[in-house]
Order: sequence, then C-alpha cells, then structure tokens
Amino acid sequence: MAAFYSTVARFYDAENRDKTDDLAMYSRLAADCAGGILDIGCGTGRVLIHLAQEGHRVCGIDNDRRMLDRLRRKLALMPELQDKISFVQADVLRHKYERGFSLILLTYNALMHFREQESQIALLRRLRGWLADDGKLVIDLPNAGPVFASEDTDALTLERSFIDDESGHMIMLQSVSALDRAAQLLHIDWIYDEIDGDGAVIRYLAPHTLRYFFLPELRLLLERCGFTLDEVYGNTEDGAYVADSERMIVYASGG
Repeated sequence: MAAFYSTVARFYDAENRDKTDDLAMYSRLAADCAGGILDIGCGTGRVLIHLAQEGHRVCGIDNDRRMLDRLRRKLALMPELQDKISFVQADVLRHKYERGFSLILLTYNALMHFREQESQIALLRRLRGWLADDGKLVIDLPNAGPVFASEDTDALTLERSFIDDESGHMIMLQSVSALDRAAQLLHIDWIYDEIDGDGAVIRYLAPHTLRYFFLPELRLLLERCGFTLDEVYGNTEDGAYVADSERMIVYASGG
C-alpha cells in the first residue's frame, strides 16, 4: 500500500481536486462532536484540512512519507491551521492513541486497503479502543453489488485527464483491472502518462489491490469488534442504501 501511494503522491491532489462530495457530510458529523476527530489514512490532508478550516481539532495518521510530505508543505502555507492539526507517520495497527475520539473516519475507500480478515479485525478493535463512549465511526466504501454484477473486461480504460500542479503537464490516467470475486479483491494497474511540453510521454505504473465488502459481512466485523452498526446510506447526502447505490456509507457506535 505504501509503495502505491509513494508512486502517486505527486499526482494525488490534482487528480482528486474535484473529490468534494463527501466534505459536507464530514462537516455535519463534526459539528456534533464534542471531542477530537481522527482521520485514518489522512494522506495529503483532503479531509483533515477541510475540517480544521471549520475550526475543528483533527488528528491524522498515515504510513506514507511522501503523502505526508505534501501535507506538511500545505500546512507551511496555512499557519493559522497548525494548532488545529496534528498527524503522525505510523502503522495504524501499531500506533497508540489514548481513548476519547468523538469521531473516527475511514474516508473514501480507506478500509479497502485492509485485505485480510486478520488485519480488518485488528484495525477495528484498535479503533473501538480509541473511540469515546458516545463517539461515532464512519466508513465510506463503494457498494460492491453493482461491481460484482458487471461483466469482466480487460480493456484499458481512460479514467480522467488533469494538469499536474508542479510541472503544468497533462496527465492521462488509465487503468486495467481484474476482479477476483471469490476473494473479493480488485487488482488494478493505474497508468499515469505524463505528456511534457514537447509531446514526449513519461509513464508511471502503480499496481494496487483493494478488497470489497458487502454489508452483512461488514456488520459482523463491526459487531465482533465491539461496534453497533447504526445507519447505512447509499450516498454522502444520507440517501437510502439500495442495491444499485454507488456508495455504502456506514455509521457505527461503540457497544
């Protein structure tokens, strides 16, 4: 996982510049928080900075140095936020926090990086130990149903094009993927083609593997780790979760 993000860190912010649909959801949740907020896999600070700008104190944890280096550079230009944000480069399965977070976030697809059941249980048990008695865990995942119902294809897919913030070069992002339905794993090769001013192409290959979750399975994992699944939504605006929903957003509490 760290190797993947080290490869794509340079492109991450420009690639995800339009990923804002979930920020209002986190704002609503944070408004009800009396205590601290913890962002698991905070990366370059997309959610972390948004919440800090609204006045919340937020902690972040991520294991990739290059992603966090980009967060540091952003915060150097935002001195007004530095007393509201703290973060650490660490393995979430080994790091220690004191109990008492009012809100713990597994934002956009974060749980999918934990591919083995052993690591899923270890993660959720740690998060339960860090959550305040009246706290809430939020997990944002893609809805697996439509993906598993779709036909397989080995076609090269153009995902998007964007301008690299540092070089000003056009980046064409393509992908080739294979879905292992038995293991619930998506194997995907992300291909970043950077086109310089002379038209030359520099290619970066970033292979990645993510694990899909179905709602009954996630409910059992949460219950085993001391959580209660309170609500599930199909989008970031609290829409109903149905078979063809794009997302599966779960709110869980302790006990």
